[in-house]
Amino acid sequence: METLSVPQAMQHALLACQRGEWAHAERLCRLVLDVQADHYEALYVLGIIAGRAGRAQDAADLMARALSVNPASPDAHYNRGVALGELKRTSEALDSYDRAIALKPGYADAHYNRGNALYELERHSEALRAYERALAIEPGYAEAHNNRGIVLNHLGSHAEALESYQQAIALRPDYASAWNHRGVALLELNRLEEALASHDRAIAINPDYVEAFSNRGNVLIDLDRAAEALSCLERAVALKPDHAEAWYNRGNALRELHRHGEAVASYERALALRPDYAAAHWNLADCCLLLGDFARGWEEYEWRWKLPQREQRRRDFVQPPWRRGQPAAGKTVLLHSELGLGDTLLFCRYAGEVAKLGAKVVLEVQPSLLTLLADLEGVTEILPRGAPLPAFDSHCPLLSLPLAFKTDLSNIPAVMPYVHSDPARVAAWRERLGPKTRPRVGLVWSGSAALKNDKRSMALAEMLPLLANVRVEWISLQKDVPAADMGLLASRADLRHVGDELNDFAATAAVVELMDLVVTVDTSVANLAGAMGKPVWILLPFNPHDWRWMLDREDSPWYPTARLFRQPAPGDWAGVVRRVAEELARRFDKVH
Repeated sequence: METLSVPQAMQHALLACQRGEWAHAERLCRLVLDVQADHYEALYVLGIIAGRAGRAQDAADLMARALSVNPASPDAHYNRGVALGELKRTSEALDSYDRAIALKPGYADAHYNRGNALYELERHSEALRAYERALAIEPGYAEAHNNRGIVLNHLGSHAEALESYQQAIALRPDYASAWNHRGVALLELNRLEEALASHDRAIAINPDYVEAFSNRGNVLIDLDRAAEALSCLERAVALKPDHAEAWYNRGNALRELHRHGEAVASYERALALRPDYAAAHWNLADCCLLLGDFARGWEEYEWRWKLPQREQRRRDFVQPPWRRGQPAAGKTVLLHSELGLGDTLLFCRYAGEVAKLGAKVVLEVQPSLLTLLADLEGVTEILPRGAPLPAFDSHCPLLSLPLAFKTDLSNIPAVMPYVHSDPARVAAWRERLGPKTRPRVGLVWSGSAALKNDKRSMALAEMLPLLANVRVEWISLQKDVPAADMGLLASRADLRHVGDELNDFAATAAVVELMDLVVTVDTSVANLAGAMGKPVWILLPFNPHDWRWMLDREDSPWYPTARLFRQPAPGDWAGVVRRVAEELARRFDKVH
């Protein structure tokens, strides 16, 4: 400073910044501050240099000092926000961006980073508006297009998100993040081959892109290429051993490969890195229950309420949750359904167990089960979901009852049957079906069309070889016939379809009562027949759709009259159907 004035020193510092000579620029700025401690420009430039060097706390402090000199600087507010964001002080960062925008409304970068902060704070609709404001100011802002897509994907607008990623890629063809997130949107749209190609493009641009390897593994799982998925995910965790999501996805690949014990270890690794990772807890629960580790499985199962797709279904009553050990005698306990119809049919058996403790049990179920379960043992009052609730003292979701009763394989409530058909309806259906001349077997081949990547269902054509057994009268109990099967079903005179007439589960139960056997994939009808104590043969995918069927066994501890037929390899329904046909021949060929 002996030969340079303060303005000259700052000019040299700025020139050094332009040349990338950051250490020299920093030395000059500090010399300026030795002379003038409140020099705004020196403080500001030092804050920029600290931010570039990854010294976020220094950057935030220097920008705060700069703002104490010049509080009307939108750039200082903006850059302080960037530093605060690096420090995970997201709400303070948002405030800094707001101040920058108040001073400079057309500040595209501030709107963009404001969107990032709002996304971090899970204020997704506001984040979307912030990104759109940035794009209104600067339509060629590739990062804003990309992040707008990310928030749209989170909000469930996958097609619109895809358009945003396409815009980002058009502006920057080598934008690896946009290619990666484009793949995520395509996966949600079930455009799997395109999704795979998109992740491949991201990896070609950035060969060490951990998130792209992890997401590529997800796509390969959905493409039934689990071995390739595992290899891809092994690469992800090798690149970044502390990447919780990659360990989680690796667990999913191992589960698809029927390596459930290894999957448990992978989920545990994910949870060691991110203890509140709800999806990892949930899939760990699934594996534990499949493997028969009920004690741990029920505990982990409670994490379902932390899943984003489940939080909105959680019932936040004023009354406390009921747990085993809490007083029940003379109390009213509300038991409420939460998942599918099959889950309600499986777990409603616990109503009697709660009643044995002296409680008055109120049961809330899906409307289609109301009539069927009206006489369920232990239930004082039953009502459909959505109806006004009576007074009660505590409540429990049906799927939390096994935890409450510390259920293991030795103490599953198994008084059969616990679901009963209505004699009047049975009589009406007996007349409707007419005289019985052969054993009657009910068929169900497909589950809910809403289930993504459904491996539990088959096409009607895959089940038709069973109808070669002419000693049996075949009855279709399929309630919702997939559009692809309608023509074939109509053409089969040897398969009598009554599914269209089953307007609730009481009607289905009446028909099931008249069957000598039900043959079904993993649907609510399987649970209904099991709960009624009827012979039911359940055809399962290589990896069970549901933990309740466990692994490597032909019986079910939940339904004593059930027999399980498992695919010998992924997708091999033909092998299952052949085995069922052989067993049908043994069972019925000697009847007449």
